[in-house]
Amino acid sequence: MFLGIKEIEAGELAQRVATQTNLPKIIDVREMSEIQGGTIPGAIPMPLATVPLRLNEIEQNEEIVLVCRSGARSAQACMFMQQHGFKKVYNLRGGMFAWAGTGQPVGLPQAV
Repeated sequence: MFLGIKEIEAGELAQRVATQTNLPKIIDVREMSEIQGGTIPGAIPMPLATVPLRLNEIEQNEEIVLVCRSGARSAQACMFMQQHGFKKVYNLRGGMFAWAGTGQPVGLPQAV
């Protein structure tokens, strides 16, 4: 845990995605041009700058994993969401670098 931010490892998230067990909502906070290059299959695109405007689209009691390229922007999003009452938010440690680096599938984002 870094600065009070809970994290999830790429391998753990991959196992949950593969088995559809306790699947969290995955939100990619990179810019759309980055997301279009590939993301975690089924991830919801929500660029970091739009998170404050779109908080009403996320239920506070659902489990959420935030992802970006390396984990820095998603950590910012985690802190922001925690400050707004979200308790089950996790940062994907290492971001898409870690996800792709462990051989996990990369696909197109979920349609908004």
